[in-house]
Amino acid sequence: MTTRYTAPPSADLAALAGKYLTFALGNESFGLPVGKVQEIIRLPAITPVPRMPAHIRGVANLRGRVIPVVDLRVRLGLPPLAPAPRTCLIVVHLRLATGGQSALGVTVDAVEEVLLFGAAELTPAPGLDDAGPTAPTHILALAQFRGSVKTLLNIDSLILGDTPAVLPVTR
Repeated sequence: MTTRYTAPPSADLAALAGKYLTFALGNESFGLPVGKVQEIIRLPAITPVPRMPAHIRGVANLRGRVIPVVDLRVRLGLPPLAPAPRTCLIVVHLRLATGGQSALGVTVDAVEEVLLFGAAELTPAPGLDDAGPTAPTHILALAQFRGSVKTLLNIDSLILGDTPAVLPVTR
């Protein structure tokens, strides 16, 4: 069974208003809904796992629990970078097609801040109203903040896409 995650149409941007954890990848700024974030930690030791896609860096031990680690730069098509002093791991909860949840770590260049976006600051991303197979379902909306634009991500869609999840269910 595959699940397709879709962003709401522009008329439903009010439903996306709320708090977002913002972070940097290169010169770009992104955000995740605060409700999806479990914690932010320094980049731990990551154990590579053979024969995994390029964006999966491996696994990390999070207080006795092994979680997969995704390089968000690579997943978004940006060039990989060696970890820097501000590189950290955002531990998020993914909603699985089975109804369960799984913890996952995503590496980011730097965490910025938690921001509250109202519907007035949100706009649909170009192409979001396109219901075709190339519609960017991993983007919830674009947020305008102090003269810049932050891309708000649908982490479930970005990581799981339209494929069944192979991640372990954690409760």
